[in-house]
Amino acid sequence: MTAETVTEKARIGAPSIAGFTEEGEGLVATKVDHGHNHGVTVMSSRAERLTSFNVADFPLPTGREEEWRFSPVRALANLLSDTATDLDPAPAADFTVEAPEGYVRSPLAAGSAPRGTVLVPADRAAAVASANTDEALHVVIPADAEPAEPLRILVHGAGAGHRSNAHYVLEAGANSRSVVILEHTGAADHNGNLEVIVGEGAKLTVISVQLWEDDAKHLAQHDAQVGKDAVYKHIAVSLGGSIVRLNSNVRFSGEGAEAELLGLYFADAGQHLEHRSFVDHNVANCKSNVLYKGALQGKDAHTVWVGDVLIQKQALGTDSYEKNQNLILTDGCRADSVPNLEIETGLIEGAGHASSTGRFDDEHLFYLMARGIPEDVARRLVVRGFLNEIIQKINVPALEERLTDAVERELAASEN
Repeated sequence: MTAETVTEKARIGAPSIAGFTEEGEGLVATKVDHGHNHGVTVMSSRAERLTSFNVADFPLPTGREEEWRFSPVRALANLLSDTATDLDPAPAADFTVEAPEGYVRSPLAAGSAPRGTVLVPADRAAAVASANTDEALHVVIPADAEPAEPLRILVHGAGAGHRSNAHYVLEAGANSRSVVILEHTGAADHNGNLEVIVGEGAKLTVISVQLWEDDAKHLAQHDAQVGKDAVYKHIAVSLGGSIVRLNSNVRFSGEGAEAELLGLYFADAGQHLEHRSFVDHNVANCKSNVLYKGALQGKDAHTVWVGDVLIQKQALGTDSYEKNQNLILTDGCRADSVPNLEIETGLIEGAGHASSTGRFDDEHLFYLMARGIPEDVARRLVVRGFLNEIIQKINVPALEERLTDAVERELAASEN
């Protein structure tokens, strides 16, 4: 692979595609300038961003910061305040764990290993969640274990505006095979951290499902460390909530590791769904694949995807790719998509990224309608097929069925 260099680094960033916004009676596509210079973005390394457990190290964002410029920071004031979890008259959220006996260990206080060994807060929301969670849920999948059913962590918010903080630590032992579902329902102003340690040779799938009610707000940071020859899959599904902002980050601790970050989102009128991913190739001979797909409908529906991949100088033999696709269903929507690739060595197997935002494929619609399928049904089939690529990778039939039904309800709403 060849790439232009800036002080021995290449940072290749595609322009943000700001979807389609309504202007008068027509549609306009807008782009955001990222300071490109002949195809190379000159900016600080992703690895140089601040991480800290100290809330005071992160000033309240104004929306002018690079990592917050797409987010509705004014609407997030409650979540960004250094506030404890509401406990009166009842906890702001209920937490239920469904796991085999012995998998749930004693809660981890701040400073108790392995809490904090993988996840160090990278923004104010994550620092607030860490500082205001006295005891972290600790789930350990023993070495060589293969649970017959997925483990489940169920979070149910008690009501809109109630402040909730959470921190989870998940360890997958060497050569284990497991699926963990983190599901959010109800409503709350919820900050949640998840740190994942994937042991040598283990295969772990983590599925984070946001099925919040319409008035919920959710900020989260999920960090994983993937061991030698281990395989980690993280799937983020965001369908509910008024504002959801989820950061999914991965780094490696041994060669031969693989990471796959997948996402599916469907934004309605006034809804803001934001997903950010960061794959830090800090070890040689590892692979990563990132794919996020979203659909938007209704006035002021807004989605954001920002994908960062860093290939460090020592990460020889890296194979990495990231892609984001957005499908606009109605006028008045906006999709921002920003893939970034930073390369410090040319001795890699491959690296690339892609991004697209657009309307229905008219050829697909014509093909279906020419065979007698009504236009509304044809549109549903196109959207269902577009999003099903992610759903079918979940490999949990009951959850796949629930999510397919949820997407169908979203599509039905667009026709009313």
